[in-house]
Amino acid sequence: MRQFTEAEKQFIQEHLQEDVPTLMLQARRHPDLPVLELVQQIQARQKAATKLPTWVAHPDAIFPVALSVEQSSSETTAAFKASLINGHTLIDLTGGFGVDSFFFARSFEKVLHIEQQQELSEIAAHNFSLLQADNIQAVHASAETFLSSFGGKADVIYLDPARRGGRDERVHLLQDCEPDVLRLLPTLLEKADAVLLKTSPMLDIGLALEQLQSVTKVWVVAVQNECKEVLYWLSAAPVARPEICAINLLAGGQEQRLVFAEEQEQAAAVTYADAKAYVYEPNAAILKAGAYKYLAQQYQLAKLHPNSHLYTSDNLLPDFPGRTFRCIATGRCNKKELLQQLPGKKANITVRNFPETVAEIRRKTGIKEGGNTYLFFTTDMHQKPVVLYCEKP
Repeated sequence: MRQFTEAEKQFIQEHLQEDVPTLMLQARRHPDLPVLELVQQIQARQKAATKLPTWVAHPDAIFPVALSVEQSSSETTAAFKASLINGHTLIDLTGGFGVDSFFFARSFEKVLHIEQQQELSEIAAHNFSLLQADNIQAVHASAETFLSSFGGKADVIYLDPARRGGRDERVHLLQDCEPDVLRLLPTLLEKADAVLLKTSPMLDIGLALEQLQSVTKVWVVAVQNECKEVLYWLSAAPVARPEICAINLLAGGQEQRLVFAEEQEQAAAVTYADAKAYVYEPNAAILKAGAYKYLAQQYQLAKLHPNSHLYTSDNLLPDFPGRTFRCIATGRCNKKELLQQLPGKKANITVRNFPETVAEIRRKTGIKEGGNTYLFFTTDMHQKPVVLYCEKP
C-alpha cells in the first residue's frame, strides 16, 4: 500500500466536490501528480460521503477501489450489528474495508480482521490506526487458511461472504458466495461459541434456515425503509423455530421493530375488507421477514387480499411500522378514469399484487412522478384489480 504525499492529499481535499470525468479531462494541468489514482480516491470518498462519514472526515484515510466501498456495510448497519453482541474476542472472517470490525471493536476487547487481499488488509490496518481502533489486529489471510491455523476459540465469528461470481456477476445463494459458509459451518462452530452471518436481502429466509440448520435468531435490517441485510445468529444449540426480528432504522436513532416466530405467522387470524378510511403499507423489513398475517393481528387491521400485503382500518394508527395514508377513493384500472381524477397528471405509484409494473402503468397512462396523490394498484378481496387514491394523513 502506497502512502500519499502531502501534495497528493492536498489535491484530493481541494477537489472533493468536483465532477470526476471533468477532473480526468484536466489531468494535463497536473503533470507531477498521479491524477488517475487521486481521482479514484476522490470518487470513493464521494460515494462514501453518506455511508461512511467517519472515514471521509479523516483526510489521511485511504480508500480501496470503489467496489470494496460499495460492498462494505454502512456505519448505520455496522453500529446496529455491534449493538447486538459483545464479549472478549470477535473474528471478522471477511474483513474487507473494515467498517464492521471498527464498530465491533467497541463491543469486544479484541477483534481479528481477516482479509485475503493484501492491499485491502493493509488499507484497513492503516485506517484502524488513524481512527485509534487499537484493539483490532489485521491479518492477511483467506478465511480457510486462518481457520486452519487458529488454535483458540472466539466468542463470535462474523462473516459477510463476497456476493460476486467468477464473472463479477451478483450472486446471493450461500453456496455461490465466497467463502462457502455451508462447507465451513462445522469448523466455524468449532472455533467460536456463535456465528453471526450476514447475507444478501435477496436470499430467501426459509431456504437459508433449511440449509444452515443451526440458526437461533434472524434479524432483517432496513435503513429508512430500504432493506439492507439479513443477519443469522448460529450456535451449536439451535432452536426449532428461530425468532425473527424485523428492524427498520430511522433517522435520529429511532427504529420500528416487530418480533415474531414462524408459528405465530402461521397461526395468526386475519380478516379481509375493502379499503377503509386509512391504508397502510408495511416497511421493507417486515415485508422481507414475511410477517404478513401476524402484523394484521398485532395491529388489529384488515388485509385487502391474502397476497397484496396492504392493510386498512377506520381509525388512524399513528405507530404503524410503515407508511400510512388516508384513502380518498377506490377506482378502476382505467386510463380515462385515472386521468379524470388527476388533473395535473402526476402521482406517486406503488404496485402490490398487480400484474403490471409501475413503468408499464406510467407508459400506458402518461402519469408523471410527483404530486401529493399516492396511487396503489392492487388486487382486492374480491380478486378484482383496483386503484386506491390516497394522500398523506
